[in-house]
Amino acid sequence: MRVAIVDDEPLARERLAALLAEFPGYELVGEAVDGESALRMIEKSEPDVVLLDIRMGGAINGLQVARTLAEDEMPPAVIFITAYPEHALSAFDAKAAAYLLKPVRRQKLQEALQQVRRISRAQIPALDAGPDDRPKREFITATTRDGVVRVRSEDIIYFMADQKYTTVCHLHGEVLIEESLRTLEKDFASWFLRVHRKVLVATRFIAALERGRGDDDSQHWLRVRHATARLPVSRRRLSDVRRFLVDDSGAGGSAE
Repeated sequence: MRVAIVDDEPLARERLAALLAEFPGYELVGEAVDGESALRMIEKSEPDVVLLDIRMGGAINGLQVARTLAEDEMPPAVIFITAYPEHALSAFDAKAAAYLLKPVRRQKLQEALQQVRRISRAQIPALDAGPDDRPKREFITATTRDGVVRVRSEDIIYFMADQKYTTVCHLHGEVLIEESLRTLEKDFASWFLRVHRKVLVATRFIAALERGRGDDDSQHWLRVRHATARLPVSRRRLSDVRRFLVDDSGAGGSAE
């Protein structure tokens, strides 16, 4: 699990990093000292969980960072770590997964991280759905210049979000809809896999996982059947994609 630390106190960051190093299965992927740099770092490093201080220097405090993250389609879990117990109610209003007081005890941090891990696994229904489970919807409806178009669920290759609209790539072309990936993921979870905060892919069309080349060798991409575009795979979802390809190897999917 990928973890980021946000705190304006160097000693506090060092203590959290040292505690984190004692837990197997957790990787420190970034640190930040204020809200503005935290949002930039989180966007770049894509952590699964953020250990976040509330009172920091700068124009954006920890509560504002958490509320901004909560607007994302696939936000990281937030564990608030602070010296001020009076912020607990506001923290949970900001969708915090846990609230720890400084100085952080090893056992409390471990319990909070384990709780987040359980929640994270529960949010990946597509990996555990049976192959015969049908999605809740039989088709997608889109309004085009030629009128209303209905796209059957079994013809959809992937959904890709871009600001206000979501592109639906299907066997016969593309259409734009205004539904969020969060809604689509709930309705199509049995057939689709989230591979990026902006991309849902029909697992039946996944062909292979590829690594970027040259300066882009840390980025991974999916090749899908019946579409020319390569789809980005986020670092947070890479292990899920690899696990799917291993489980589905008999169907022709392949890893790098």
